[in-house]
Amino acid sequence: MNILLVEDESRVSDFISRGLKIEGYSVTIATDGENGLVFLHNNVFDVVLLDLMLPGISGQDVCRKMRAKNDLTPVLILSALDEVDDRVSGLRLGADDYLAKPFDFDELIARIEALARRHKQYAYSQDTNLRQQSCGKITLDKESYDVTVNGESIDLTDKEREMLALFMKNTNKVMSRERILNSVWGANSDPLTNVVDVYIGRLRKKLQLSKEELKTIRSVGYRFKPALS
Repeated sequence: MNILLVEDESRVSDFISRGLKIEGYSVTIATDGENGLVFLHNNVFDVVLLDLMLPGISGQDVCRKMRAKNDLTPVLILSALDEVDDRVSGLRLGADDYLAKPFDFDELIARIEALARRHKQYAYSQDTNLRQQSCGKITLDKESYDVTVNGESIDLTDKEREMLALFMKNTNKVMSRERILNSVWGANSDPLTNVVDVYIGRLRKKLQLSKEELKTIRSVGYRFKPALS
């Protein structure tokens, strides 16, 4: 699972980040609201952990801007503001949950898992009427799992199809190797394995994708932007 942590206090962010990584999560830290919005624009996250009292753009404004752009990534507010009015205000801004500092780390994990699970179920329900998904010359049938390129059937393995489906849901967004590894192979996969790179090569070859269409972003990950034909 890929987590964005927006927190300006390094002591707090280090503590949370270390704990989440031990649990197998991938964590990106933004030290202010502006950088948080940049990360959200350029990457895909499963959950956002958002402090409210940030330098520059406040956590409240980050949440407002996310929802104004129809970004439905689950937001869990982590704040020292613990009055009922603070919690109600945060939820009305568009946050999905609110956890007051200091908090029990096991509760944080449980809330993250619950948010990710509900979001996944919602995303699935939104997709049920869209049997076929197309990106440029590539079409994926979600029921039969058939894949075609310019109408020609392509034989993919289960993992290759899962990786393709992940890219097709996140076209033109940079996907980190960790995000791909966790999504396709699971959180317990060895982060040092080169399996992602191997499968990227397979997809390029089988789907006739150029290195621009499935592009390597050095030290970051990959971006999928297939040509129209």
